[in-house]
Amino acid sequence: MKKKLYTAIGLMSGTSMDGVDASLIRSDGIDHLTNILDEYYEYEPSLYRRLINLRNLVLNADDLKKYSKEINEVEKEITLFHSKIINELSLKYNEEIDLIGFHGQTIFHDSEKKISKQLGDGKLMSQLIKKNVVYDFRKEDLIKRGQGAPLTPIFHNLLSKNISQKHQVTFPMCFINIGGISNITKIIKKDEKLEENLEAFDSGPGNCMIDYWIRKNSKNNYDQDGAIAKSGKVNQLILNQSIDNFKTDSFEKSLDIKDFDISFVRGLSLEDGCATITNFTAYLIAKGIEHSNGNNNKPIKYLLCGGGRKNTYLVQTIKNYLSSKTNISLELIDKYNFNGDYIESQAFGYLAIRSYLNLPISYPKTTGCMTPTVGGKIVKNF
Repeated sequence: MKKKLYTAIGLMSGTSMDGVDASLIRSDGIDHLTNILDEYYEYEPSLYRRLINLRNLVLNADDLKKYSKEINEVEKEITLFHSKIINELSLKYNEEIDLIGFHGQTIFHDSEKKISKQLGDGKLMSQLIKKNVVYDFRKEDLIKRGQGAPLTPIFHNLLSKNISQKHQVTFPMCFINIGGISNITKIIKKDEKLEENLEAFDSGPGNCMIDYWIRKNSKNNYDQDGAIAKSGKVNQLILNQSIDNFKTDSFEKSLDIKDFDISFVRGLSLEDGCATITNFTAYLIAKGIEHSNGNNNKPIKYLLCGGGRKNTYLVQTIKNYLSSKTNISLELIDKYNFNGDYIESQAFGYLAIRSYLNLPISYPKTTGCMTPTVGGKIVKNF
């Protein structure tokens, strides 16, 4: 008997806060995936500024109450923006859409206090678009003593089967998402029990420190292709001190943009500061890869996803730090016919389907939760 296929829209806005990635997929929530379309929707300048300002205000859990009025106002605006996207995609795709995976916009995450705030009102969205909406994906994992992140490993597992079958890539297979934060997923074998076969963790900063430095010291929002960093000179003394001050021996805690401070490059030029921060970021990602690789000596591919994969200077610097590890190769996931810009938005469409089917979206070795955990609040449109 064939499993039922569901059509879902996944919506993802990362720590860059510049816009929304939207993906329309069809899946059974297990091992089938058809990617129908992907689109990017940039935030209007006024909404972008409000989001950045709000994130700068909300520095701890108490600030969530202190600035609740501002949070509620921006949350409504975010929800309206995302709802407009769904209506536009619905016009492009003339079939019934079963579910919306609405991640929302993270403004605060503290796994120790079991708080993760994503702006986005799933109930309001469901009323506006007249569809089933799944949102607030991280809460149940936090309740089960998990870190609430990363949540994409179960989707990486699905991608690994496709890549293995169509491109003869062997296991173990790893995925590195370089978004605002970088995280790594390792799939050990093919078709093993998921709670034993999936390992994942946040490995350090991705784009967040680089983007913040660029925004603060120039008119740009990011370092395109790593050109600014490449033109600068690394301050080796500052870099070494920063590495020594950052613990890289444990990868058990989920990370937030607020965990990283760029003050160590204060006083450097735009170019030198960017080069130093990019090397710091690359070093931590490389240490995460080494941690994931363990004592494995077999050839292993690490497939790069997310916006950071386009920073050619960052990617090359990661490779430089891994030069002694001859069994490790880094490749863009795009080589395997997946658009690396939309892996997370596709993932949240898939997670919405799994949530609807009451299937786990996180596991003890991916987030640290006690048991495989079903996440996502479901608002049904009757």
